[in-house]
Amino acid sequence: MLELVIQKLQDTTFLTALFTAIAVAATAWTLITTLVPADGLEKRMKAVAVERAAIRQRERERLAHSERIDLRGRSPKDYMRVTVEQLNLRKWLGEDDVREKLRRAGFRGHGPYVVFLFFRLVAPVGLFLFTALYIFAIVPLDLPATVKIMICVVAAYLGIKAPDIFLKNRIQQRHASIKRAFPDALDLLLICVEAGMSIEVAFRKVSEEIGTQSVPLAEEFTLTTAELSYLPDRRAAYENLANRVDIDGVKAVCMALIQSERYGTPLGQTLRVMAQENRDIRMTEAEKKAAALPPKLTVPMILFFLPVLFVVILGPAAIQIIKMRG
Repeated sequence: MLELVIQKLQDTTFLTALFTAIAVAATAWTLITTLVPADGLEKRMKAVAVERAAIRQRERERLAHSERIDLRGRSPKDYMRVTVEQLNLRKWLGEDDVREKLRRAGFRGHGPYVVFLFFRLVAPVGLFLFTALYIFAIVPLDLPATVKIMICVVAAYLGIKAPDIFLKNRIQQRHASIKRAFPDALDLLLICVEAGMSIEVAFRKVSEEIGTQSVPLAEEFTLTTAELSYLPDRRAAYENLANRVDIDGVKAVCMALIQSERYGTPLGQTLRVMAQENRDIRMTEAEKKAAALPPKLTVPMILFFLPVLFVVILGPAAIQIIKMRG
């Protein structure tokens, strides 16, 4: 039997006929499968549903373990609170718009305000002492004493501005996250409203779904859901949302929702128009960034690309000239 198989494998005519039959069968199968429609839609829909559920569960677990939504704010340490109260920092270092900035940065409650005042006191003193220790003791610089003192004063000034810079960067990051996810959130809100949900239920549902894309926006929608539930006037909830977020697109949507509540216009139509406007705004910002890219690349190209290009082009000629002279 084995000898017969080996003999057949060495037979060129048999191998040619075998491969020809396999090719004909594969061609016929390909043509038949294209002509006969296969009913695989149900299988594909089931696979998509299972994958979507798995992704949603995985994202929720990731958010639950990494970054949880805290709407009440954290309590400050005891020594921070005692320092702020004993030194009366609310009077000397407090500002009228600090609480509003903290809310826009996502820090709510009285605790973050106490922590901010504490670091506004500690940061300049700590940087001044560290700079003085570094300049005068660790690495003594050969500079006049006046210059060293001025360096320490500049470090203290940077320490005064450090909490404000941190707060400003946090607000910008939060705004960027909300701007990216807000058009998608409006689409989800529109779908929920057109499905027959009330605006409170729609906000709560969107806050649960949009958390995988933007945690700050989920926080704001969760607060809005709570305010829509217990405030006597929905207008106040929409105005609070606009003041907390402080983004033009969100303010326009809140104003449209207030007008819809006042004049009885269809809420679905309002949300559809505002969603399209926000998508147009996001596309316009992307086009602006793309248009500003060539001028920004001019300086790096002059500093880094052109010298290398000149070396590559003129290098061989320079080497030949040096060899000829040598």
